[in-house]
Amino acid sequence: MGLTNWAGNIKFASELQRPQSVAELQELVGTADKVRVLGTGHSFNKIADSTGTLVTVADLPKVIELGDHGVTVSAGLRYGEITAALQSKGLALHNLGSLPHISVAGACSTGTHGSGDTNGPLADAVNAITFVNASGDLVTLTRDDPDFAGSVISLGALGVTVSLTLDVQPSYEISQVVYDALPVDRLTSDFAEVMGSAYSVSAFTDWVDPDVMVWRKQRAGVPIEPEWLGARVADGARHPIKSMPADYATQQGGVPGPWNERLPHFRLEFTPSNGDELQSEYFVTRAQAPEAFEILRSLGNQFAPVIQVSEVRTIAADDLWLSPSQGRDTVALHFTWIQDEAAVLPVVTALEEALTPLGARPHWGKVFAADASYLRTTYPMVADFIDLAAKYDPTGKFRNPYLDTYLPSQA
Repeated sequence: MGLTNWAGNIKFASELQRPQSVAELQELVGTADKVRVLGTGHSFNKIADSTGTLVTVADLPKVIELGDHGVTVSAGLRYGEITAALQSKGLALHNLGSLPHISVAGACSTGTHGSGDTNGPLADAVNAITFVNASGDLVTLTRDDPDFAGSVISLGALGVTVSLTLDVQPSYEISQVVYDALPVDRLTSDFAEVMGSAYSVSAFTDWVDPDVMVWRKQRAGVPIEPEWLGARVADGARHPIKSMPADYATQQGGVPGPWNERLPHFRLEFTPSNGDELQSEYFVTRAQAPEAFEILRSLGNQFAPVIQVSEVRTIAADDLWLSPSQGRDTVALHFTWIQDEAAVLPVVTALEEALTPLGARPHWGKVFAADASYLRTTYPMVADFIDLAAKYDPTGKFRNPYLDTYLPSQA
């Protein structure tokens, strides 16, 4: 079958190169004609593919070093590895995604996020980045550098990330409580109360079922409400997909535990599925949430044959150029589809057409149908980013068909 992404829908054209040191990586990049980087493969399109050299940084020496500016970590480490080490030192990150299995550089470079009205995306914690540029030289940028805001969520266009320095804070405990049967109308009428009811909140629906399942991840010590906005505390553990067993989900039932064992939806020691799915995600402003929900409910019958679950989350505004939440407090609309591209793509196209008037931003690493002209209108810093990529990669060494299609150098 060859090398594929996690979902199995993308087969990579090149064999994977596995440098064992930063010096070896620099030599490889400096002498290659074309280079792309593959993380843990949790993207669902050809963002990482290349007919040239495909490289992983997973085998570089593992680094987790505390310093005056936070924790510096090697790019190929998975979040679960980093967070366990931080927790052992009484430290924490501001937020996590649903999976602790993803690599820190891959997640940050594609705009991966968790949830929470006051929480920015995972890349918002980055305060310094070191990467290998097209010449094979190491480049380090910090928040004080004018190029920094374009370098963190970079889609692999500037170079090969070697390490990231992340902001840390004192460790904290989270208790996770799942509520069943929130009336779907309440998701619209009481949106601010629903999403602001805990440190991190996720709402799960298929846009047809009149009931919504809500996962509230709150700072430990907050009393559990047996009933809330017409919903009730779940009588057992839940998986985001109602028909799936909850064996792999993180501890629920309001049991307090470390942040790194509650903020993700799934536990590191288990693989939550075999990747038998496709994913899409779109981002609109908080003010547009009611209109977006009305659109999605109107499309529910079209979703029905191909959807597994949809998740609603919130993200605080940030200033990173290609971030889905750049410049605006954001609502994330995530879709887990069945793994059938022929059936899913027409539905994705219809969904995008309906959300276009809202200026919805598609997730860079998931399945979408938008073209370059639309992306330039909804991601306002695209032109600046293209110029930045040309600065660090003047010969287009890190470009691939994905970048040529969606971020063309002569747009």
